[in-house]
Amino acid sequence: MKHNNQHDNAPAPGSQLVPVRFEYTDPAATVVCVAGNFNHWQPERKTLHSSGAGNWWKETALAPGTYEYCLVVDGKWIPDPLAAESVPNPYGGRNSVLHVATTAAAGHLADAEKLPLLPLQNAIPTKTNKL
Repeated sequence: MKHNNQHDNAPAPGSQLVPVRFEYTDPAATVVCVAGNFNHWQPERKTLHSSGAGNWWKETALAPGTYEYCLVVDGKWIPDPLAAESVPNPYGGRNSVLHVATTAAAGHLADAEKLPLLPLQNAIPTKTNKL
């Protein structure tokens, strides 16, 4: 599977690489790779390691930005079931979306911004001025 390369995710000069960990669980899988616009959609460049019992992982470092990717499980391209976001791809499937923040704090803030607003339990009532 290939994907168009029209993404604005080129690392800025002097960007720091951020550690990223991909994880996948499938006891029946024999080979698991990750392919995305960060490795030119070439799954053989990022093979996940098996830690036994069907647990797979890969640690890598990426420049801050937004990336699309798929897991390749025994040759089958699938979206990452752990990804919070996905987008349609030109082949009728879906690509997972990965947002790499410049710092851990920025990453937590970005995650928090996606949470729904909840009503305050013990809000202080406000007084209205009547004329």
